[in-house]
Amino acid sequence: MAYEFIIEPPTYNAFEDEAAQIGKCKEWNLLSEKASKTKAFYYKSNGQNFPCSIVGYVDQLTAVIEFDNKQRHCIHPSYLKEMQASNYGQKLAAAADDSPAEPDDTAALEAQSGGSASSAEEAKVPEKKAEEPAVDKLKAEESKEGEPKAEEQPKTKPAKKEKAPKLQLPEEKVKFTATVKEFTTVPNHFADQDDEVVIYETVALVDQEAEVGTAWSSHSATLKKFELEVGDVISFEGKIVAKKLTKHPIPYKINNPGKLQKL
Repeated sequence: MAYEFIIEPPTYNAFEDEAAQIGKCKEWNLLSEKASKTKAFYYKSNGQNFPCSIVGYVDQLTAVIEFDNKQRHCIHPSYLKEMQASNYGQKLAAAADDSPAEPDDTAALEAQSGGSASSAEEAKVPEKKAEEPAVDKLKAEESKEGEPKAEEQPKTKPAKKEKAPKLQLPEEKVKFTATVKEFTTVPNHFADQDDEVVIYETVALVDQEAEVGTAWSSHSATLKKFELEVGDVISFEGKIVAKKLTKHPIPYKINNPGKLQKL
């Protein structure tokens, strides 16, 4: 039996042994740090569970799984992790009712760009009509009377903008405080549904007394238990990494937020 949803990888990196497979699954948070052997995984679609095994990867964000019929399929590791939840089907139904539809724009996954307001304003300025050379010369001479010569006018240099110091990201889990700014979704090429995310503002590292600004994280089942709302001020622990959010100018992601408290 062939599966119609298959995205066959043209090439991929196969695991050399079980140790390499276990190590990669730990990176993707598909196995706990204490795990010494792999476990059974399932691909869930349209109410059905298909047993599968993780046989390799295309890149850090694309795992390759293999079904019993030997077909291979590309999938995002986070999406595969969501499928392992016992209430996965219920979550998809709720997301379909609550989430607004997003346009399918592949190019937007790779680059973000914005228009310039100043160029729009400049387009509105009518082009000055050329005048006769003699009239131009007369007007120029009249306008210069009583004004200091160009060499006499004081020259001022524009002030240089000081660059903000680059944020040093801690390598281990740390404690944060933040305010919930927005709940949204972003496209996922390897999934039937868009990924749910939470956007935070006024994010700060508590121990370092450093300001992060804005950041985002997956709206996981753990976070949903707290029933967060826009405007909630919270504290939590997690690991921050430099990873931009699709279609949003947000440079940092917080992985596995836990020990959450509403302030």
